[in-house]
Order: sequence, then C-alpha cells, then structure tokens
Amino acid sequence: MERDELADFLRRRRAAIRPAEVGLADGPRRRTTGLRREEVAMLAGMSVDYVVRLEQGRSSQPSVQLLGALARALRLSDDERDHLFHLAGHQPPAADGTAGQARLARAGLVRMLDLLGDTPALVLSDLGEILARNRAGLLLAGSLADVEGDRRYPVYRWFTEAAARAVSPPEEHEHQSRQLVADLRATAGRRAGDPEVTGLVERLRAASAEFRRRWAEHEVAVRRADRKTLLHPRVGRLLMDCETLVTPDQGQQLLVLTPADAETRERLQLMLVLGIEEFPAEGAGRPLR
Repeated sequence: MERDELADFLRRRRAAIRPAEVGLADGPRRRTTGLRREEVAMLAGMSVDYVVRLEQGRSSQPSVQLLGALARALRLSDDERDHLFHLAGHQPPAADGTAGQARLARAGLVRMLDLLGDTPALVLSDLGEILARNRAGLLLAGSLADVEGDRRYPVYRWFTEAAARAVSPPEEHEHQSRQLVADLRATAGRRAGDPEVTGLVERLRAASAEFRRRWAEHEVAVRRADRKTLLHPRVGRLLMDCETLVTPDQGQQLLVLTPADAETRERLQLMLVLGIEEFPAEGAGRPLR
C-alpha cells in the first residue's frame, strides 16, 4: 500500500469533480470547485473520518469493497480505478464478472447513471446482481446493499424467498418466473462451464421444485425490454417500461425504467420527494430484471 501516493491521488480526483457531475447542488457559498470530503463520504457510504484519514495517509488498508465505492463516488475511469486499487495494495477486480472476483460497474455505465438524473437506472451483472444505481434506482429498487452469496441474484431470491414475490402482483408471477429462468438459461449457455453459473443453477435446482420444473423446459430468452408492475411500499402500484442496454461482451447491463402511464409518473415524482427513509425488509428488493 502506497499511502502517500494514494492520499495524493484521492485529493486530486476529489478536487477535479464538480458537484453537478454527481447530482449535487453547486451553491454560491462553495469555496472549492471540487467535492467536499463529507460529500465523498456520503456518495461512497463511509464515514467522513475515514475519508480524512485516507487523504492524510493515515488509514489502514481499505478493503476491495470500499475501494469500489470510492471509485464510483469519484467517477473514476476504468484505468483510474485500476490505479486506485494498485496504490491500495490490491489487484483490480474484474469488470467482466470473472468467477470468484468482486465486480465493479464499468465507469462509462456509472456516468450514464448520472446523466439519467431522476430516471431510475441500475447497472447489473449478467446474473442480475446490482453493481451500481442512481438515486432514483435506489429509491425504486430498495437497498439490498448487504445481501451476500446467492441472495445477490434476483433469480435465487425469487425462487427461494416469499418476500421477493410480494412486491409483484400475483397475475405477473408466472411471466416473471419464466423470464428469469429463460434469461438464466441464456447466460448459462454463453458462460458454459463457468462454475459461478453452474453452481447457482445446481443450488437452485436443489432448493426449488418450481425452478427444477421450469429449468427442464429449456426455454431461452435474453430480456431486453419488458413492461411490469411494481408494488412500491411507499407510493403504491407502478407500471414501468424496462429497457436493457447490454455491453459488447454481454457481461453488464444498464437497466433503465420509465413510467408507462401518467399515474405512475406522478407516483415516481412523489417517491423522489419522499427520499430515503425506509425500505422493505432486507432481501425483498423489487424484481426489476
């Protein structure tokens, strides 16, 4: 770990970002053109004290997860992100979802999240794991920040946890089940022999009779566009059009959700005004894929 170089790099990257680039107000009383330390801490989900110690070269070695959060908060390019990991004494995680390695959203996709503003959007792995989201996406999808293991994948939660289905109307459960399994089939074919995918499939087959039955039907379909109803715990029923943009290697997806009718548009505006106060119980994130 190169503490002094890491501290200098973080200070310079923080100073280079204008607040508007990350969705913050650039008020008249601001004395610096860059971000404040407390703003970096807020965006990265860490304490201000730890950001200060990092920038002063007094911190312990940051974890891979913390470095990923800093890279997103500072809107680092892929090369800058890799440099950050090297300075902190870590190998950069693979952005392509290599099995066994932590995942990071591509820098270009994170910037697109910023450009989408109040339109809910998320960056997902090809197995549906949330890699990044904008504020509207967080408010719509719930946190799911602390889920680990197979619970990171929406297909696993859908077939093993009743709470995952409670946020979707019963008349859409059949469609959602078929879509999730068909999409997983496509990923399994594209990543043939990948232990991450084969292991997930085997654990699902052991855990869910419904999944076993649907998997045996061998339906295949990559989900690119869809319309679904979400039962939001604070603003009610939302009819959303879901559009998926896929990276060239198909390893990551940008999911953009737009209101399908005027009533949903009004409820989304209310959701943005209410902000973050509470979310449903952990694991009950909305099945957006």
